[in-house]
Amino acid sequence: MAFDLVQYFAEQIYTQKPQLLEQYSKEERKEYLLEINALILGKLITLWRTDDKKVYQEIASPDELFIQEVARHLTTSSNNQSILPKKELEQTVTEILKLQLAELKQLNDIGNLKIHGLHELLIGQIEHLSGQAADWVWLTNGLSELKGSKPIVQEEISLDSTMKEFNQMVSQPQIHANEDLHNHSETLAVTVPKWSKIFEPIVALIILWVLYCAATQIFV
Repeated sequence: MAFDLVQYFAEQIYTQKPQLLEQYSKEERKEYLLEINALILGKLITLWRTDDKKVYQEIASPDELFIQEVARHLTTSSNNQSILPKKELEQTVTEILKLQLAELKQLNDIGNLKIHGLHELLIGQIEHLSGQAADWVWLTNGLSELKGSKPIVQEEISLDSTMKEFNQMVSQPQIHANEDLHNHSETLAVTVPKWSKIFEPIVALIILWVLYCAATQIFV
């Protein structure tokens, strides 16, 4: 796995460029800078794929025109959905792009990476960039294979609410069963006429009389 430039650049931005987007809250500033960091690094990767010798030359000796063109392209792209004002976004992109190029030059010089080593380093960042930004970032910088890599944040469901729902689900059939049993009992109670209780002794006497008559006929 390649050295993680995504986090390395983020740390360098906070250290070397404390003035960038300082007017925003801490959380907002962090979100915007991480977004722009991924936007620019992804663009350098797609440019490297197109013409690695050109990008290598820009790393070795940055040209202001190249930096301006890249910053303007990223800022004015129809896919760019950054909520930052265009002028503010372009200035921030320019400053961070300069920083990334300077850091890549330093890594190249220290490690004697040359074009082959920088190729491995930059292409290896795709894995580190995965899930780091929204889809519009990848559509803007051309790193379309990372589209859909950012996980969707789902609303957290508490254990207490889950158990309540489960208990309601379990108790509902029991309630219905008790209601059905109660209704069934009432139905049975209604179908037995009250007058039958009064005539029960009379019916018993009639049955005994019939049996007595039958018995006397047998023994006559």
